[in-house]
Amino acid sequence: MQIETRKQIANLTSNILNPFSVSLIIILLLSFESASSIVDALKWSLILIAVGILPVFLVVVYLARRGRLDGIFTNVRKQRTKIYLLAGVCAVVGGVIITYLGAPLVLRATFVAGLSAIVVFMCVNLLWKISLHIAFVAASATILVILYGLIGAISVAFLPLIAWARIESGHHSPAQVAAGATLAAAIVVVAFYLFGLI
Repeated sequence: MQIETRKQIANLTSNILNPFSVSLIIILLLSFESASSIVDALKWSLILIAVGILPVFLVVVYLARRGRLDGIFTNVRKQRTKIYLLAGVCAVVGGVIITYLGAPLVLRATFVAGLSAIVVFMCVNLLWKISLHIAFVAASATILVILYGLIGAISVAFLPLIAWARIESGHHSPAQVAAGATLAAAIVVVAFYLFGLI
């Protein structure tokens, strides 16, 4: 396969398995898994999307269009700090809201894991860039394995795919990809353990 074709496939894979789409899928899955009814599942999905994904996505698109980010999935390490800060604020606000409204335990654990990951990744980002794409896929796969066992383990197959895509496209080194996946998975395991879900 030619280099240009490989890069196109890698970029397409990265665009499909981006942090926003992976977050959306995991929010929908967890909401429908943990809610007592379809109405409740829709309620939690809408709340989580409104506070956890939409504000960050809209701000990122706005900044990218104004030329203040190099793209929607910015690869410039120093440009990521403001996105981490915004995501952290959204995670705190979202966590408070869903706790106050009595969200299912798994949703609260997921938000705590998300906030913890934001803090850890923001600190790492001060010195080194690690892959958020694989972090979101690894965290989601870890959640699915915890909740669904062997069936959830199917999602682990996406890890080598997104790892290859991020390395092939030149956005990350193998070490940055490995660090992103390992840290994200470890944070989920710790958060779910503290919530009694493991």
